[in-house]
Amino acid sequence: MLRVRDLEYDLPEALIAREPLEPRDAARLMVLSRSDPARVEHLLVRDLPGLLRAGDALVVNDSRVVPARLSGARSDTGGRVDGLFLSRVGDDERVWRVMLKAKRPKAGSRVDLTDAAGIDTGVSIELLERAPVDVQAGAAQPQTTPPTTGEGDDGPDSAAWIVRVIGTPTGLENAAHVGAIALLERVGSTPLPPYIRQARKRDAKAAHEAGLSDEDRAQDKFGPVNLEAQLQAEHDALLAQAKADAHDQLVYQTVYADARKPGSVAAPTAGLHFTPELLSRLTGAGVGRHAVTLHVGTGTFKPVETEHVEQHAMHAEWCAVPTETAQAMAAARAGGGRVLAVGTTSARTLEGFSPAQLAQAAAGTGACEHWTRLLITPGWRWQNVDAMMTNFHLPRSTLMAMIAALLDDGLGQGVGVTRLQAAYAQAMERKYRFYSYGDAMLILP
Repeated sequence: MLRVRDLEYDLPEALIAREPLEPRDAARLMVLSRSDPARVEHLLVRDLPGLLRAGDALVVNDSRVVPARLSGARSDTGGRVDGLFLSRVGDDERVWRVMLKAKRPKAGSRVDLTDAAGIDTGVSIELLERAPVDVQAGAAQPQTTPPTTGEGDDGPDSAAWIVRVIGTPTGLENAAHVGAIALLERVGSTPLPPYIRQARKRDAKAAHEAGLSDEDRAQDKFGPVNLEAQLQAEHDALLAQAKADAHDQLVYQTVYADARKPGSVAAPTAGLHFTPELLSRLTGAGVGRHAVTLHVGTGTFKPVETEHVEQHAMHAEWCAVPTETAQAMAAARAGGGRVLAVGTTSARTLEGFSPAQLAQAAAGTGACEHWTRLLITPGWRWQNVDAMMTNFHLPRSTLMAMIAALLDDGLGQGVGVTRLQAAYAQAMERKYRFYSYGDAMLILP
């Protein structure tokens, strides 16, 4: 079994990427090989066409990120409330499952939602009842509640509230039907991972303190509060936050995200590196691009807190492989091509179905779609994925365990973990940028 402590590493604060590079394909790319431990190259994402072959199949996750982050204040106490939309409940567009961060929330309380600029949206949510649910998305799916597995579902990180949405945003009052996604477009903001938000706050605080004079510091610490200056500072901070969110809504989304498939509350980040120009060059090189769908849930960021990774209770996520993609994969393999999964979500989707199921989907005689709780660790027998492009992940995560499995010798003897730790150490030494907006790794056969 894989010990969680074997997936730990200390990352310097400066290597957490706060913003994506522009253009996106300017990100660095560490190239490794499953079969050749000696191969380590340091290139750029834009070099990808020269690393693949005509006939290879590039499989991407086309799920679209929804503006799932919620902010507001309790109508009775004025206390701040932060939240995250997870899914509709059944078919009701105004009954949601949300995660809430609030002081002593209780059934019957109402939260008045504000937008990214702190302006009242005219929409409130009423807390109906607590709901211990799996942290997952599935906003656009008919089935919005994943299957349960009994023990492990009712943990502190998976507690949520069922809420009812009250009111309609300005400009939509006359709409006959306002769906959950349309409401989120007005009241929600970009669901950036916590580590990016926290790093940005630390940067802003440091910049503010660096700009203070000695007199300002003394007044801040000992002197009377200048209410007018404080209000102006808060106003400026909200405007800056709204501007940053508008930018994040554009860049925290893959260029191939399908508008018909909203449902992720976190981006499939390996795909953030692709530009239309890079995709065009890949097509010109004979590399086909094909889509699967996995709606990314917040559980993807949850650190493993058990002693061994295999003891971790995996979150559920809805995924599907369409007939066209199954057919393209079969054709690539038949012609000597390879299947490259862009990101752990694409890989998890493909490995969640047997070759026989994918063959049935390719023949049009079976559907490949389900809720998955698949956990991939060293010793996993890869059946459908030959190569993977991925980012540099959080320590103690199931994502690191998956990458170690791809680098493993297949015997579960820890080779993959050793290789992964060596690659991460080299990335830090060379100042690679980490996490969602960071650089990438390509693992070839």
